Amino acid sequence: MKQYPKIGIRPTIDGRQGGVRESLEEKTMNLAHAVANLISTNLKNGDGSPVECVIADSTIGRVAESAACAEKFEREGVGATITVTSCWCYGAETMDMNPHWPKAVWGFNGTERPGAVYLAAVLAAHAQKGLPAFGIYGHDVQDLSDDTIPADVAEKILRFARAAQAAATMRGKAYLSMGSSSMGIAGSIVNPDFFQEYLGMRNESVDLTEIIRRMTEGIYDHEEYEKAMTWTREHCMVNEGEDFKNRPEKRKTREEKDADWEFIVKMTIIMRDLMQGNPKLREMGFKEEALGHNAIAAGFQGQRQWTDFYPNGDYPEALLNTSFDWNGLREAYVVATENDACNGVAMLFAHLLTGRAQIFSDVRTYWSPEAVKRVTGKELTGRAANGIIHLINSGATTLDGTGQVCDEQGNPTMKPFWELTPEDADKCLKATTWYPADRDYFRGGGFSSNFLTRGGMPVTMIRLNLVKGLGPVLQLAEGWTVDIDPEIHEKLNMRTDPTWPTTWFVPRLCDKAPFKDVYSVMNNWGANHGAISYGHIGADLITLCSILRIPVCMHNVEDDKIFRPAAWNAFGMDKEGADYRACQNYGPIYK
Repeated sequence: MKQYPKIGIRPTIDGRQGGVRESLEEKTMNLAHAVANLISTNLKNGDGSPVECVIADSTIGRVAESAACAEKFEREGVGATITVTSCWCYGAETMDMNPHWPKAVWGFNGTERPGAVYLAAVLAAHAQKGLPAFGIYGHDVQDLSDDTIPADVAEKILRFARAAQAAATMRGKAYLSMGSSSMGIAGSIVNPDFFQEYLGMRNESVDLTEIIRRMTEGIYDHEEYEKAMTWTREHCMVNEGEDFKNRPEKRKTREEKDADWEFIVKMTIIMRDLMQGNPKLREMGFKEEALGHNAIAAGFQGQRQWTDFYPNGDYPEALLNTSFDWNGLREAYVVATENDACNGVAMLFAHLLTGRAQIFSDVRTYWSPEAVKRVTGKELTGRAANGIIHLINSGATTLDGTGQVCDEQGNPTMKPFWELTPEDADKCLKATTWYPADRDYFRGGGFSSNFLTRGGMPVTMIRLNLVKGLGPVLQLAEGWTVDIDPEIHEKLNMRTDPTWPTTWFVPRLCDKAPFKDVYSVMNNWGANHGAISYGHIGADLITLCSILRIPVCMHNVEDDKIFRPAAWNAFGMDKEGADYRACQNYGPIYK
């Protein structure tokens, strides 16, 4: 079983013995247990296990008890803390001082004891000491005897906990570059300082010849390979598409295509082993190879040196990014096409916040209603009426992105793997065609997945960029996948590469400049790729970015949903400007 960070709950209390402290012990501990129960009931780690909470052995009234709590949390593997209180406490004595733990404080809104006063005092102490903390204060006064968590408080606790757990889960892990920079894409020029200082991650790198070495020398689980080939024949090769994209002289023979299938299945197994290791290899005598690179995310260069000669990485990337394979339902891996590490990080953020697989796409084309009418003779309607953005890439995106899985109401969705059924997986597989790769693009051949994402799913498109002199910035756009007239889709899709998967995306418009219309979203997007996650998760992303000191340069999240550390309020009344100034002031956590 994987080991995940835990969230530490710190019940703080008025230290005055002789009546005051004694009267508050039960209340304070009840709040701590309520918070722990809220988190463990609602939040899960990547493997589907509940997020664990650790509560201090006693209430914390003086500095010695703070120290004892900190020691316990270190032993227990805590990665973030939430302080709870219903009363006045001694702020600088009872606060969490660990600079690497994201921290929040819930000050109970009650009149009998001044929990709100402590909240304000300790947040001031956090700001003064350069240890930003999130302040949580309920809208309505509660009675002292009321141990329930109001809805507005619960929302903030869970938002913080999701983001803090994501930040803590990344710490100490690695990003694995398989190969190097692809076709001059800026995002694939991996910046180790960013990973180390902002995410607490290391960078690992292997040359792509390592994949060939392992194939040639048989350094993979041969039994698993046979199992994988059987599954691939039953679920993928049966859906092999006609080779209509290649000219006759470039089409491979049946024998060559079958060899490509065997090659790409071995690629998939080896790429996974490179990321996480494989104990089976140790049994085979390959002790070094069995270790893996402790990678929580990876990227595959592919183009062009690999794909000019070998079958492309579309199948391995698609399968690894998917919530199932020949071993059944499992957590999706995070693998960036073309080793675009910046987009890989965006995928990782969203994956850790949601537990879901991620779509990786080119943000390819904005289609205005006028352009669609000119090209097709037909008009866009419904949610697509104001224009659409064509998200498409070379078949390496998650098969979860088909949208073939339905929720209880019958709406298309992308579920965390622990909610999927084998029938769900089968629907995604049956909706996917595997076309022989376009050999003008991919001289070495291979197979690219093709599907059309069902409309009606709420999604968030995300991108992280690095800016010289500024550092990392994140942009996001909440919106929906949309269905369009099949004839319109056919004509628009044929103008790109019809052998690749397509997602039609419409952002939610608002009065913010980049979101005044669909064109502006496309025109303000900062790079060629985007990561697309199921759900409107912009608020969670903003909270996570504030923990990591990454400003958000573009978003369409409502102001009342934005939750950042209380110290951000000291950097001005314009929320986005304050975000930039605060992030610059505090700098990366791990520097």
